Amino acid sequence: MDDFIFQNPTRIYFGKSHEANIGRIAAQFGKNVLLHYGGQSAERSGLLPLIRKELSEAGLHFFELGGVQPNPRLSLVYKGIELSKINHIDLVLAVGGGSAIDSSKAIAAGTLYNGDVWDFYTGKAFPEKALPVGTVLTIPAAGSESSPGSVITKEEGQLKRSVNADCLFPRFSVLNPERCFTLPPSQIANGATDIMCHLMERYFTNSRPVEFTDRLIEGTLRTVIASAPRVLANPASYDDWAELMWAGTIAHNNLLDTGREGDWASHDIEHEL
Repeated sequence: MDDFIFQNPTRIYFGKSHEANIGRIAAQFGKNVLLHYGGQSAERSGLLPLIRKELSEAGLHFFELGGVQPNPRLSLVYKGIELSKINHIDLVLAVGGGSAIDSSKAIAAGTLYNGDVWDFYTGKAFPEKALPVGTVLTIPAAGSESSPGSVITKEEGQLKRSVNADCLFPRFSVLNPERCFTLPPSQIANGATDIMCHLMERYFTNSRPVEFTDRLIEGTLRTVIASAPRVLANPASYDDWAELMWAGTIAHNNLLDTGREGDWASHDIEHEL
């Protein structure tokens, strides 16, 4: 087993009721919140109206930036940074999946940086500090709700790049399996595939012996293999979604990296393609 240092500072609120406390949770970080999300699914489901209500009742000022796309765009990150600086944002609150969360992390780091946030994704600079980020997860897949990573695409040149830094760990993440009930089958399948990739890219390693984390990865992979078909067959199964959602978080929160070297060639190839 290789030497390692492990710490995951993300507080997880898992279950059916925590969105109703999002105002109280967010208020711990200040008065001004940037609410960052994608399209209209969170609006139609009633999640965004609920979050707006809870933030307002907690006496928080919130500013909204929607429009996050899969493979989040640098141009929207720039808009978020500008909004955050103008409105003295204290917390960036992502509502959605990995794209909204990764975009929020980029905004959080870029707001406190005097240069171009893209510097972090090219290796020109390293993020040492960022605004607090919180998440309300609606799509289990990327694991960004409890990881230090962010992936952003620069439209010019179609460059997809990543950065990992401790300051990018979300301070908290709200995970309610009920919020997954309306996901279409394609997103369920894509999410399960992403989770399995995170597990297998950790599993295949030159580090030996790593029996303990081998068993952890195998158990998580078995859970995904078992629960994904069940949620496809019954999208309103809370218990099956709970298994899949928690597996997605554990698969990418760095716990399963401990003491071993991973093989991330598949993700690197995907970024280029």
